[in-house]
Amino acid sequence: MEEAGDNASLLLQHVLGLNRAELLRDGREAFPAERLAAWEEAITRKGRGEPAQYIAGEQWFYGRPFAVTPAVLIPRPETELLVEAVLQAADRLWPQAAGSAGTEASAEALPGSAKPAASALRSAGLEAPASAAAPVVLDVGTGSGAIAVTLAAERPVWRVHASDLSPEALRTAEGNALRLGAELSAFIEGDLLQPFVASGGGSMEGLEIDVLVSNPPYIPAGDLPGLQREVREFEPRLALDGGEDGLNPYRAMAVQLKLLTRLPSVVGFELGMGQARQVAALLEEIGHWDDISIVTDYGGIERHVVAVRSPGSE
Repeated sequence: MEEAGDNASLLLQHVLGLNRAELLRDGREAFPAERLAAWEEAITRKGRGEPAQYIAGEQWFYGRPFAVTPAVLIPRPETELLVEAVLQAADRLWPQAAGSAGTEASAEALPGSAKPAASALRSAGLEAPASAAAPVVLDVGTGSGAIAVTLAAERPVWRVHASDLSPEALRTAEGNALRLGAELSAFIEGDLLQPFVASGGGSMEGLEIDVLVSNPPYIPAGDLPGLQREVREFEPRLALDGGEDGLNPYRAMAVQLKLLTRLPSVVGFELGMGQARQVAALLEEIGHWDDISIVTDYGGIERHVVAVRSPGSE
């Protein structure tokens, strides 16, 4: 019932041109007659199974409104937990950059809005930390840019890159970065880590990645027909299909990780039910990270694996 209420609220905001606060304030007023046709169209589309987020063209994530299209997966609340886990892990390794969202310049941002980008800090006379104090971050399979844009907005001095195999997804992500005032270092088209591997001829070959985060496709191919209609028929298969057992992207990245110029100090993956132990084992086999933890989501499902290499680890 809560999801149905959220969908109705989102559609009302879209049709009436109101934000959430305005809808709560004006919700008891008579429905404008000139908007009835638009409301009926939205309800008809929803009745056919189309997600409310695609109809409205928007989904909120980590307190920010992200534009979404059928070219990208709709951001889920549980992915916010991955963002939080990565922020906490990286803040321990780069404490100088951890407070970058709490500067005087960002204090003027409206609640729920993006924090100023690094360029805004510079224009305010606040120098970004030296390169050693600000990690290079890569979000693989960025989709709408929810993870990458959020990390860049929360930590303006981080040097965040976003990659995706889909050009349409990259355009959506770049639009969200502009819309939300987050400055990203680059948007890269490519398959998983291939653009970054040493001697791979990729466009970003040799980039030294400190933090890798990814929410790749992880649904087993045989499970796709059984998904909810609004997921199965409307969300991009490219963002869902993880191969026979859903683990193909993780296996590929485990191989590609060893071909990077250097291994990241932090790796954070989102994954499906029952996959956490297998993905953790893939990272353990590489033998680089001394702390590999599993994070559960709001339903108690093992949803994320976060691997951290502590300073001075042998």
